Amino acid sequence: MLIRNATIRGEEKLVDILVDEGRIAWVHSSDPEFIESSEFGEVYDAEGRYVAPQLVESHIHLDYANTAGVPRDNASGTLFEAIEIWRERKEQGLNSPEEIKSKAVAAARSAVSHGVGFIRTHVDVTDPELVALGALLEVKKEIAPWCEIQIVAFPQNGMYAYPDGSTLVEKALQEGADVVGAIPHLEPTREDGVRSVKHAFDLAEKYGVRVDIHCDEIDDEQSRFVEVMAAETSARTMFGLANVSHAVAMSYYTSGFMARLLPKMNAAELNFSICPNENLHLQGRGLSYPVPRGVAPVKQLVDFGLNVAFCQDSISDPWYPMGNGDLVRIVDTGLHVGHMLTPAYFDRCLDFVTTNPAKTLGIDDYGLGVGKRANLVVFDAGSEREILQQSAPVLLSVHDGKKVFERPSAQASWSI
Repeated sequence: MLIRNATIRGEEKLVDILVDEGRIAWVHSSDPEFIESSEFGEVYDAEGRYVAPQLVESHIHLDYANTAGVPRDNASGTLFEAIEIWRERKEQGLNSPEEIKSKAVAAARSAVSHGVGFIRTHVDVTDPELVALGALLEVKKEIAPWCEIQIVAFPQNGMYAYPDGSTLVEKALQEGADVVGAIPHLEPTREDGVRSVKHAFDLAEKYGVRVDIHCDEIDDEQSRFVEVMAAETSARTMFGLANVSHAVAMSYYTSGFMARLLPKMNAAELNFSICPNENLHLQGRGLSYPVPRGVAPVKQLVDFGLNVAFCQDSISDPWYPMGNGDLVRIVDTGLHVGHMLTPAYFDRCLDFVTTNPAKTLGIDDYGLGVGKRANLVVFDAGSEREILQQSAPVLLSVHDGKKVFERPSAQASWSI
């Protein structure tokens, strides 16, 4: 495939991108005298539109997708009622492998329709039968030709709050999970929370995997497990291999504590997956006015040099009744809530859903350089700013050199 007349970051002129045997063979300035030739295979004219690497979803729960309202709605809209509803759902036997699989594939397809090519999904393993894990392992294999999945062994009800939770996390790794997770602020005591973080790192070292922890997703400025994550990462020299998901309590930390914490997190090369839409919905409920935003201080993290990604988190589940996998919408919210609608961030906004999460996931050969895997998308816009401002759709998606989908531009034909 040859993609002609593309706008890409770092190039003043339009370029042609040749895809061959699943990789980017060359990137040249577009030739205005180009004559279509069969030697290039399919030729796609981007007509000046913006081409970017396929988007990366670094935090979502595919096993929860499309389950909102069953067995009941989340009347309070709180995080803790959602967790209780999910517990009820498991106890009532409503999570059949077939249903989880079909709903997860539908959610993945929705995300891919918005340009996603890589997904890290957390999968609940606080279930003696590991039903969701089995279903998602099948999904991972089934959709591999058009979307790459990493699975996090996630103890939704706690490693120690749930009977044999820590054992189930390890069993999930043995059965094929790619990453080890934890949720320390849900454990019975702070000491148990610290123990869960350390155990996650123990397992990561034992199985040679990365760490991704639901960390401090609670409206409590005393929830400070991110500091434990930074300490464990540095002590074990696992720099860059740990990801902090949510970190909403950080929005409540005092400036003095943040001043002490930021250098520790930077030294550990912690990554962050921030879910602005979902946490704006969940956090701050029941607190007196002024109600806090409850989203991690993204601008402060980015300006300090930390790697930050924006993520969907949920697609129509007890935690969040909306969502469709559109990461451009998530970036829009994230920049608004972070006071980041300035050129320094606005004009490089796709970093939050491309290069940054690709680093978190450790994706090999990512990007638009020659020799990289041909995973790319064409947006119906000419720049990153236009993509965000217009909520521009993806017109073409290519995964490992194969076309995933193509759609026509929805440009209107005005008659006045």
